[in-house]
Amino acid sequence: MSEQAVAVKAKKVASVTEELKNASSIVIINYRGLTVAEVTDLRKQLRDEGVKMEVIKNKVMDRAATDAGFEDLKPTFSGPTAVIFSSEDPVAGPKIVHNFAKTNDKLKLKGGVIDGEVASLDEITAYAALPSREELLSTLANILQAPVRNFAYGVKAIADKKQSDDGDAA
Repeated sequence: MSEQAVAVKAKKVASVTEELKNASSIVIINYRGLTVAEVTDLRKQLRDEGVKMEVIKNKVMDRAATDAGFEDLKPTFSGPTAVIFSSEDPVAGPKIVHNFAKTNDKLKLKGGVIDGEVASLDEITAYAALPSREELLSTLANILQAPVRNFAYGVKAIADKKQSDDGDAA
């Protein structure tokens, strides 16, 4: 192999290693048996949530996983392998892939990483069941607004009652 080819491969390994280190969650899947349309649909769903799907050679993934400190992922790098990188919302990638796998039985979850730790399939499935970041923020905002809203309703009820009492007295 030429020095130029070795340099290109080394650069790819370094790039994938960085992605592995920087991702908040990673899901490794086997996409064998999916049609082009199904893979395109999956990629679109992922892209809409800011999640990246990349098909990477197993040798490159093997070396990058070693460099990133994820040796326990190595058994997942066999056969057709695609890697889902979530950098912003750690729940987005696992959730989309899990939901997609429910309707497409040919898609198989192989493993992944969550918050820098290699995760089992059960952990990834549990993670996929969590609400998204936006849902959690919405719930938090609702919880924080509830006391103020209830106070406002109470004040309004007292004002309405006082107004009706004043109307009855006149």
